[in-house]
Amino acid sequence: MLADFPEESDLAGEILVCEREGDRIAHDILHRVAERDGRGPLDSADAHALTTALDDIIDFTEEAADRLVLYGVEAPMEQAQAMTTVLVDACEQVAAALCHLRRDGDPSGQLVEIHRLENEGDRLMRSATASLFVQGIDPMIVIRWKDIFDSLEHAVDACETVAHVLEGIGLKPRRR
Repeated sequence: MLADFPEESDLAGEILVCEREGDRIAHDILHRVAERDGRGPLDSADAHALTTALDDIIDFTEEAADRLVLYGVEAPMEQAQAMTTVLVDACEQVAAALCHLRRDGDPSGQLVEIHRLENEGDRLMRSATASLFVQGIDPMIVIRWKDIFDSLEHAVDACETVAHVLEGIGLKPRRR
C-alpha cells in the first residue's frame, strides 16, 4: 500500500477486512482454547498470549493504514516505507517461526531475526521522528506522521511480543 500510495489507498479497506477476519479468528481460537480446558499442545495461557500478540500485529497495521487515509496523506515519507519493509520482514519471520512451532522445529533463527528487525524498527522510528522536527514542517503534518510512525512501530513491537511468547513456549516441555 505504501509503495504506491496514494494510488493504492483503497488497500486500507482490504486491510480493515483482514483485521476484522483476524479478530474473528482470534475469538474462535480463544473460544476453542476455553472449551478444551487445558488439553492440547499449548497451555491456555500460552495460546491466549500468542493469539492476542498475533492479533495486535494486524490491529496496529490496520491502524497505520487507516491513519494514512484519514489524515489525507498525499505522499509517503521514505522513513514510513522503510518501517513498512521492516514490518513485512518481521511478519514473514513470525510466519516462519509459527511453522517451525507447528512442526516441532526450532524457530530460534527466526526469533533472533525478529528481535533484530524490532531494533531496526526502533532505530527507524527515532530517525523518522527526528526528521519531522529537523525539517521544520507544519506542526499538523508532524502530528499526523508521528501517529503513523507510532502505529507502524507498535506493529513491529507486536512481532517481537510474538517472538517473546514463542521463546517462552520453547522453554516448556511440549504437551501432547
